[in-house]
Amino acid sequence: MFKILLMGNPNVGKSVVFSRLTGANVVVSNYPGTTVDYTKGYMKIGGEEAEVIDVPGTFSLEPKDVAEEIALRMLKEEKPDVVIDVIDATKLERGLYLAFEIMERFNYPLIIDLNMWDMAVSKGIEIDLKKLREIL
Repeated sequence: MFKILLMGNPNVGKSVVFSRLTGANVVVSNYPGTTVDYTKGYMKIGGEEAEVIDVPGTFSLEPKDVAEEIALRMLKEEKPDVVIDVIDATKLERGLYLAFEIMERFNYPLIIDLNMWDMAVSKGIEIDLKKLREIL
């Protein structure tokens, strides 16, 4: 079965993305570290079932708390087919730090999901997507 790890910093909307992908209802909270356990759901991709795992929020692959330890362990043990890194578009640099760590330490395909785009626009933040693609 195809396996997707949904990762990102705390409070970037991973659980909302998870719910949209899987149709599952997940309690969404604004308190960092609330997804200390992980949540699994399923979706169809081209007629095939895929497992989606909502990993606890982490800022880095150098764990400083239990949630970050679980996130690192899941990257090592779950052997995903792809990692989706959900990044808050208003805090792009902080989110990309984790993305670069994942790319440097693991050989998994990585998809960047720029979330909270509307908030970035309302704050006057402009992101050059072409340049971002080149960097990644």
